[in-house]
Amino acid sequence: MDFSIAWQKLNGMGRSFMAILPNLLIGLIVLVVFVFIARGVRSLVQRFTASRHQSLTLLLSRLAYVFVLMLGVLVMFTIMIPSFTPTSLLSALGIGGVAIGFAFKDIFQNFLAGILLLLTEPFRINDQIKYKDFEGTVETIQTRATTIKTYDGRRVVIPNAELFINAVTVNTAYDKRRLQYDIGIGYGDDIEKARQLILEAVKSVADIMSDPAPEALVVELADSTVNIRARWWIDPPRRADYMNSQDAVLTAIKNKLTEAGIDMPFPTQQILFHDQTEETDGNRKQQREGWPAGSGDVPQSRAQAQQEQREKQAEQQRQLADRQTEPLQLPESAEKPQPEPRQPQTDSVG
Repeated sequence: MDFSIAWQKLNGMGRSFMAILPNLLIGLIVLVVFVFIARGVRSLVQRFTASRHQSLTLLLSRLAYVFVLMLGVLVMFTIMIPSFTPTSLLSALGIGGVAIGFAFKDIFQNFLAGILLLLTEPFRINDQIKYKDFEGTVETIQTRATTIKTYDGRRVVIPNAELFINAVTVNTAYDKRRLQYDIGIGYGDDIEKARQLILEAVKSVADIMSDPAPEALVVELADSTVNIRARWWIDPPRRADYMNSQDAVLTAIKNKLTEAGIDMPFPTQQILFHDQTEETDGNRKQQREGWPAGSGDVPQSRAQAQQEQREKQAEQQRQLADRQTEPLQLPESAEKPQPEPRQPQTDSVG
């Protein structure tokens, strides 16, 4: 066998490798240098953003590190392969980039929304927020999603795009928070007295802010109660403080009003069943719920109609009883005995 052709090819490949070996070594050295530069840039970004949000600092430092490292990879390939240029790389990735963009549209959207959330900081870690039906404490703000821990100990992962474009309630955005509750008293009770008792009850609870001062405002004349709204402020505004304060205030108000004899009626309803016959609808001569009093000849009331019906039934029963106790009388024709019919006489022939 002739190995000369194979040897020539291997010899040519070896010479080509030796020719580009310096470029490979220089490219690797440049990549190592860029790795150290990327680490330095990451530390520099962390130092300048140390006063900002922890998640934002981590995100910016990672982005700076990845950007410098990608730049180093491009420089390395340019040195190793002289014919390679960033322009040719971008041209080759043009169509693929569009396809990747459509395929990962939601991921890129959440990624950009996460960066904007970290930059604008509408809420931070350990803030308590409410989004739609979810409410809890923010645990982490990642580049793709934000995780919150609900008050009953569950974790909810919400995409950043939804938090960025929809309304989010931040319960701990400010240092204090106002609470309120409506208390219903009877229409016969003194409103000013009840208002004063409610304010005394609220002020007697610890941890209630005196500035702004508690308030008691009449807000509604309801069906069966006069509603007074008690309002007070707490600090801090976290969920546990909210629940403890509301429990203490409502307990104090209930005890205070009960001791003073203030009625706290519960809602009641009266259901009237009306027949199609007006005689059994009610007394039209008197004022009733929503019905004016009648004048002149008006239909009988329900009670009168029922009384007449009972009297009529009693009369019928009495007549039936009288009929059953009367002796049985026969007609006169039945009392007189009827004469027996005479037998016809026949002549005997002797």
